[in-house]
Amino acid sequence: MGLDPQAKFILAQMEEAGAPPMHELSPEEARATSDFSALAGEPEEVARVENRTIPGPGGEIPVRIYTPEGQGPFSALVYYHGGGWVIGDLDTVDVPCRLLANRAQCVVISVDYRLAPEHKFPAAADDAYAAAKWVIENAASIRVEPRRVAVGGDSAGGNLAAVVSLMARDRNDLPLAYQMLIYPVTNHSYETASYRENADGYLLTKDSMVWFWDHYLRNAEDGKHPYASPLQARDLSGLPPALVITAGYDPLRDEGEAYAKRLEDAGVAVEATRYKEMIHGFFWMPGVLDQGKQCIEQAAAALRRAFN
Repeated sequence: MGLDPQAKFILAQMEEAGAPPMHELSPEEARATSDFSALAGEPEEVARVENRTIPGPGGEIPVRIYTPEGQGPFSALVYYHGGGWVIGDLDTVDVPCRLLANRAQCVVISVDYRLAPEHKFPAAADDAYAAAKWVIENAASIRVEPRRVAVGGDSAGGNLAAVVSLMARDRNDLPLAYQMLIYPVTNHSYETASYRENADGYLLTKDSMVWFWDHYLRNAEDGKHPYASPLQARDLSGLPPALVITAGYDPLRDEGEAYAKRLEDAGVAVEATRYKEMIHGFFWMPGVLDQGKQCIEQAAAALRRAFN
């Protein structure tokens, strides 16, 4: 199956714009030139949107809380944005979070965790865990039912959602209902067929992933830790049910699917879908990609089922 025509058009426009490749930029330059919000479309109205901070292990963590219509208590999704642990912020995923809050009828708590290289591994994972813990411990104050809290994210955020699920099981102090992993990073390795097939030309490149990992990890040994590379965890049993979405034209495709298979083999309920014609990042491009909209609808439907 070939590349989706809408995705092909977006890639052609990006190439025409002639921006330098991510791996040739400094983190500051990458952050200043990586605004893809125009591809997300118009932000949908949500009953209530609140920006605030919550306590974290390295200081206050900014969060954005989206609350749908109704009285509650609601189920909740703690959401971690993508961006290779180096770029991205609350605005990057504002539109998808709004759509998920309305369609899944849940409170979405979007987390602005600390970024690398200023804060290397495990800072992002520690913030991600602290945010999920805060949501469960303070559930009543945000009209959330504490037994119906999921974690989710895209790309590096999908990595953090998988890692928080592992941490919660290992520490046995965080009852999570579900994990929603959108084209997640699961392994510090570049040896898969999808890395070879999609190394260049499909938005996320192999060179940019090497750049992201090099900024995130303190050393190569960190990359073997399951809280950096969840695929390297020895045991995946006892984890929450999962949705794992992958894209056909994405270097991360195979490691996401390998993680879904290992979850399944460990007895975890998994819904795994490959969007064969899609590129990395399509989840936050519903304004220009029909399959981006479709993916958000699928994720919302999966959350509704998980919470019922």
